Amino acid sequence: MAKTFNKLTRQAMRQLAPGKCITEHGITFDRTKENDGVFTVNVMVDGQRIHRVIGRESEGTTRTQAEEFMTKIRADAKQDRLALPKGRKVALSFRDAAAKYLDKLALEGGKDLKMKKMRFKWHLIPFFAEIPLSKISSSDIERYKQQRQQALSFHGGDTVSAKAKEQGILPSQKCNPVKPGTINRELAVLSHLFNKAVEWKWIDQPLTQIKRLKEGEGRIIYLTIEQIGRLIESAKASNNPQLYPFIVIGLETSMRQSEILSMRRENIDLERRVIWIPKAKAGKREQPITAHLAEFLAEWMASLPPGTPWLFPSPAAKLGHTVDIRKPFVKAVIEAGLDPSLVVRHTLRHTAITHLVQAGIDLPTVKRISGHKTLAMVERYAHQNGQHIQSAMDRLQQRIQID
Repeated sequence: MAKTFNKLTRQAMRQLAPGKCITEHGITFDRTKENDGVFTVNVMVDGQRIHRVIGRESEGTTRTQAEEFMTKIRADAKQDRLALPKGRKVALSFRDAAAKYLDKLALEGGKDLKMKKMRFKWHLIPFFAEIPLSKISSSDIERYKQQRQQALSFHGGDTVSAKAKEQGILPSQKCNPVKPGTINRELAVLSHLFNKAVEWKWIDQPLTQIKRLKEGEGRIIYLTIEQIGRLIESAKASNNPQLYPFIVIGLETSMRQSEILSMRRENIDLERRVIWIPKAKAGKREQPITAHLAEFLAEWMASLPPGTPWLFPSPAAKLGHTVDIRKPFVKAVIEAGLDPSLVVRHTLRHTAITHLVQAGIDLPTVKRISGHKTLAMVERYAHQNGQHIQSAMDRLQQRIQID
């Protein structure tokens, strides 16, 4: 629909004094000191500010040409929003692209969907929102990184800005800066979205390489043999019957919490001593188990209600199995005389892997047991305690026996 101009009329432009201007509907007409007229446009299109000089009156530029330019950029923006793969319109605002990305990944058997959904919901979508996917620039990514670095995380995984903290807009829980590793995992999801968008022909080319934040080596927290014994005793005394088997499985396999709690009877092969994990973080895999754990699992499954497919059933849960065991775990940690801010459920995984390394197991074998994607991830555990390294050097000395 054509716009009606009340201020930016031909008569008003002719009568405009030098040094003055008229603006209406995003179009500005400036009368220069040389008495020439200049048309510019300044409008917001799909969340982006568009500012262009259209031309001079002396060159034959008219208000109609400025209007035609605005019509064109809006049409181009609409075309950017709408791709037509397989005859269907696919909204390419970041919000809609993220939703369709998650849907397609689910159909393709994508990995780590639960965490991807959380990163989109709590961080990526609130920031990029309605910006067209094809319009997101490197500077937008840098602004996102800066905002996340200024945020604070608190118990539960949500974040708030540092400014909000100054204003007292925070819950009572302890707050900490968001770690670079956390932000990098969000950037990894963002990068994967762009690569998939190119593959699915939503956009022509991916964003230039997204630079990750530098991560410190960090200190891996693990339990000593003595601390393991104390935690086990606390778990045995817990009024939650699932806590003890959860801790035993975690310590004897290095499996993640979600992998343990979603275990099914049909995926456990006691004869071969393996657990099939169909949706592990790094892809489906077989998890080897100890002889002791095989015996323990046989007893545990025999004690479960007949007919339940889960090792940690929870009839009231939406999925039919327990999804979180944090509260009884924290209580057991405290009763074991350990610090619950340091010893968390994932500490069981760190503990198992660290003790495998310290026992002298070669890193490729540790990688096979832990399910890590790369050896570099496993190598971090080799530096937690130098005793096993010194023991290896002692064995080398005994073997070579140089006088």
